[in-house]
Amino acid sequence: MGVYLLLVVGVATALTDAAAACTAWPACGTGWSLPTTTDGWIAFGHRLVAVVVGAGVIASAITVLRTGSRRRVKLAVAVALLVYPAQAGLGAVVATTGGTDVTSAIHLLAGVTIFGSLLAALTWWLEAETGDPDDVPTGMPEPAEPLDPDTRPPVPTEPTERMKATLFAYFRLMKPRLMWLLCLVAAAAMALAGGPGLTPATVGATLAGGALAIGASGTFNHILERDVDRRMARTSDRPLATDLVPLRNAVAFGLLLTVLSVGLFATVNLLAAALGVVAILFYSVIYTLILKPNTVQNTVLGGAAGALPALIGWAAVTGSIGVGGLLLAAFIFWWTPAHFYSLALAYKDDYERGGFPMLPVVHGETTTRRHILWYFGATLVTAAALAATDTLSWLYIAVAVGLGALFLWFVIRLHYEQTEAAAFRSFHASNAYLGTVLLAIVVEGLVL
Repeated sequence: MGVYLLLVVGVATALTDAAAACTAWPACGTGWSLPTTTDGWIAFGHRLVAVVVGAGVIASAITVLRTGSRRRVKLAVAVALLVYPAQAGLGAVVATTGGTDVTSAIHLLAGVTIFGSLLAALTWWLEAETGDPDDVPTGMPEPAEPLDPDTRPPVPTEPTERMKATLFAYFRLMKPRLMWLLCLVAAAAMALAGGPGLTPATVGATLAGGALAIGASGTFNHILERDVDRRMARTSDRPLATDLVPLRNAVAFGLLLTVLSVGLFATVNLLAAALGVVAILFYSVIYTLILKPNTVQNTVLGGAAGALPALIGWAAVTGSIGVGGLLLAAFIFWWTPAHFYSLALAYKDDYERGGFPMLPVVHGETTTRRHILWYFGATLVTAAALAATDTLSWLYIAVAVGLGALFLWFVIRLHYEQTEAAAFRSFHASNAYLGTVLLAIVVEGLVL
């Protein structure tokens, strides 16, 4: 995480030209003078942190190389140990001469290489320390029989209570727990895009249309998975699984939400409306019917559903799909497996009963924990790329690094504890990380 801090701050200082305020080496002025400006202190502080982090890299490498770690772990830390001084030297050249686009790109690539090498070393080391050799692949699961209907919550018969339960059932059909996060994704995209297109009317129509689109997608998901829901303890109390909401009514409700959603998006622009239709169809048909029941990569490929609100938000403000929107969409895409695999570990037995080929069901828990770290790394690298946008600054950097470290801590604890509670803590930490990062983007885009 120290290397990651250097990576993100390096991106930000390059864009703000903070390095230009301290063009000597190793300090400022004549080479040994302290900086006199804020930008100078930022650049000089970056170098001081690099020294501290470099000492940590050396200590880690020595520890690994002196122990009986696996060869690939030693190779990974050796790469980081060899590239680090070259990275520091290149940083000195860029700082003192201003560098070129090529040297700056190489400097950035070297930073990503060091981060990736250390992440690989950590991942393989944790696997060797905590992995279960008996956790072998089991193949595609077979769906179980539906749970005993008597184990499901009874449907109220008293008219008032039944009406309350029915109204709440329609609310549940819309998967409200997904709404706040995906609407926050769209809001972050709009704040990132900024400009004259960011008006209260655009924001209101986009967020309302987004909430209804999520509701429509959730409703169709309930409809298409109603039989599977009856096999799983986690979902056996859903409205269609308990017959609280008739199938015909649920279909009509989903279609109504779709029409209202697309209509609201259309008041903004046609591109947002088209992307809204794609989002509903992707989650309802591609993910629910094709990916989820048939491939172990369902969570990875299904991340596109969560990424689409970023494109919708950007398109709503700009009328196009820009680099910023694509970067935010990529950030959500890579975060999704790192987030959802923890939930898949917590509900592994339930997903097996449902016949879903989730990664821990098909390839085991050890492999799943390893993949969480890989996707965590991809998420952080994409978050660093977001720091290259003009809109984001130090609040975003502090949140991305601080909450990223917290997320990593809970993932590491998951490797050691390997319990349902640890999986839920990792899941909630990933939620906190994403939610806080998105809030930081909104604040910096709209306030700072």
